[in-house]
Amino acid sequence: MEFQPQLILIYFAPIFFFCVALEWWLLHRRAGERPKHVQDSANYQFIDTFSNACLAGMHEIGDALAAIGVIALYEWLFGFRLFDISASVWSFLLLVLLQDFCYYWFHRASHRIRWMWASHVVHHSSERLNFSTAFRQSFTYPISGMWVFWLPLVIIGFEPMQVVAAVMLSLAYQFFIHTQWVNKLGWAEKIFNTPSHHRVHHARNPEYIDRNYAGTFIIWDKLFGTFVEERDDLPCAYGITKQVHSHNPFFLTLHEWRDMFTDAFSGDKTPWQRFKHFWAPPEWQPDSEEAPSTPDVKAESGL
Repeated sequence: MEFQPQLILIYFAPIFFFCVALEWWLLHRRAGERPKHVQDSANYQFIDTFSNACLAGMHEIGDALAAIGVIALYEWLFGFRLFDISASVWSFLLLVLLQDFCYYWFHRASHRIRWMWASHVVHHSSERLNFSTAFRQSFTYPISGMWVFWLPLVIIGFEPMQVVAAVMLSLAYQFFIHTQWVNKLGWAEKIFNTPSHHRVHHARNPEYIDRNYAGTFIIWDKLFGTFVEERDDLPCAYGITKQVHSHNPFFLTLHEWRDMFTDAFSGDKTPWQRFKHFWAPPEWQPDSEEAPSTPDVKAESGL
């Protein structure tokens, strides 16, 4: 059977499921080793885990359908590439690094542009953080434009299926940072995105909101001023500030799209103001002040 890079997450599924089972077992058999607030927010709740699994299935179906058009577009653009980059270990490592740079900006845009936040909010909407939270994805990512951020790699000259492979490997890596069981990892904290760094990203504490956008390497956050270290004296509170209390996967997927269009087409607004609801930060409203430099993206997402 021919290896298909777009199916890398499916190939990893047995490892993912094993890690979920192991984390569940550790949380139950060694509960006293973690503070109560960590234990409570890390524990597996059936309805939350089931919702995450449904969202993962919907996401995979949406991605499979979108992949047909996206890969065709990448192949077409590859015909206009700037360079002929020969396949080698070194070129692939360079691709991994550049892909991660693109991912950083995709992830940052997903918090700062409401059209993209409408998809990404699904991933942040649980008040729990464990390995199953990594499954909590939206099937609307192709609509919000995730695929656009890797177009430069194809145009530069990286073969489209290698680009797809680099993206999928990055997403596979990110599964393993959705846990509260792993403490800080010493020197690795300086280079890689770790569970500690990603716990900050999922937190709704004002000090942590909109930080640590990294995919694989935390270096981008440190370079562009979005890094915050997890503090022992400031436990992470997970979810979004205006929490949505539902486990319905369709509601979780579509509620922010509904709220965004409602905001855009209701009230007495100018055409510019209506349009701005789609591309401005999620908290923007016509009567609001200019967004601060580190705004509370999760606070005003229309929930």
